[in-house]
Amino acid sequence: QKQRVAFAGVMVDDVDVLLFDEPLANLDPATGKTAIDLIDRIQKQSQKTVVIIEHRLEDVLYRHVDRIVVVAEGRIVADMTPDELMATQQLSELGIREPLYVTAMKYAGISITPQMRAGQLQTLVIDDEIRRKIQAWCEKPVPTGRPAGEEILAVKHLSFQYTKSRKILQDVNLSIKSGEMVSIVGTNGAGKSTLAKVICGFVTEDEGEILFEGKSLKGQTIKERSQYISYVMQNPNQMICKPMIFDEVALGLRIRGELSEEEIRERVEHALKICGLYPFRKWPVSALSFGQKKRVTIASMLVMNPKVLILDEPTAGQDYRHYTEIMEFLKELNQQGVTIILITHDMHLMLEYTPHAIVINGGKKIGDSTAVDILTNEEIANAASLKLTSLYEFGLKLGLKDPQGLVQHFIDYEREVCRG
Repeated sequence: QKQRVAFAGVMVDDVDVLLFDEPLANLDPATGKTAIDLIDRIQKQSQKTVVIIEHRLEDVLYRHVDRIVVVAEGRIVADMTPDELMATQQLSELGIREPLYVTAMKYAGISITPQMRAGQLQTLVIDDEIRRKIQAWCEKPVPTGRPAGEEILAVKHLSFQYTKSRKILQDVNLSIKSGEMVSIVGTNGAGKSTLAKVICGFVTEDEGEILFEGKSLKGQTIKERSQYISYVMQNPNQMICKPMIFDEVALGLRIRGELSEEEIRERVEHALKICGLYPFRKWPVSALSFGQKKRVTIASMLVMNPKVLILDEPTAGQDYRHYTEIMEFLKELNQQGVTIILITHDMHLMLEYTPHAIVINGGKKIGDSTAVDILTNEEIANAASLKLTSLYEFGLKLGLKDPQGLVQHFIDYEREVCRG
């Protein structure tokens, strides 16, 4: 609604050019789709020139775009039609995410030409050769990841409300295994962040219970829970309260008061090394980028040696390069044994990094399965303001008997072959 108000504001003045700066920032997939529809309608009705600055390229290409101008390090490195750009390697070379169906075709050894009109899935020209190559690629075996361990966190019949008039969480049940990387997804205001706050003890459940390694957390304080469950907020500036990096990361241990200063130094330096921040340990926090500050907040939690790390929208507002840096870093932590729960509405994050996805809508759990199952289920996707992944729609367009299998193969290939 706020985005619509902002859009209305730019229409007040009689101008020839409308500039939209990251109109999809912090919007869930379905709302982002609505925003692009609205911008497209504004352009058609007003016949004004529209310029969209955005790194969610596939979402923008949901509607027709005449040209894409790619900027890197202050220079224009490409200025061409979407069909022409998809036929190059420029996006991937610059760390900009291509539409997933385009990447899938390239993985399958398909040479994309402008004549294939790959700029939009709706216009993509498909022939028997493309179908054959995609089918052959899908049949190639891909190694699978390591199995998860025993249940580490369980939520049973959990309900919570801030006021009597509206329940935020209603009879939520879920199970998370040790070593998993899980996404909790849903619309803005669905109850995702509140669920995390209840788990951490920031607010107290009205009904139900939370079990950690089989033991109830009922009655445990935030401090007690923080010994094994840590929470990283979406905005690092809301967490950071010390001017120097070392002091910020050491703060939790100093408050806990169980270790000597020498032991604290060793723990802090180890966490900083894991997070790639050791060279900056004596720097002021103010000298860091947003992404680096995010790492500081993660380091400040890691130093507490948590078994479960919950992160709220860890990649919000990040371009694809910084998104990848953050997620690869979290993947490394996960491989070291930390169970990671990601609160997000980023569909690509779900598919690429979290085999297990839980969907919350209206305070209720409406989905609990693999990310592939969730994003190929139209009923769940619509209810949670997600959208079907373009890979699934690509599979339908190809006429594959198992379009869901295409999505699963793509994810396994990216996760195990491309990212290792």
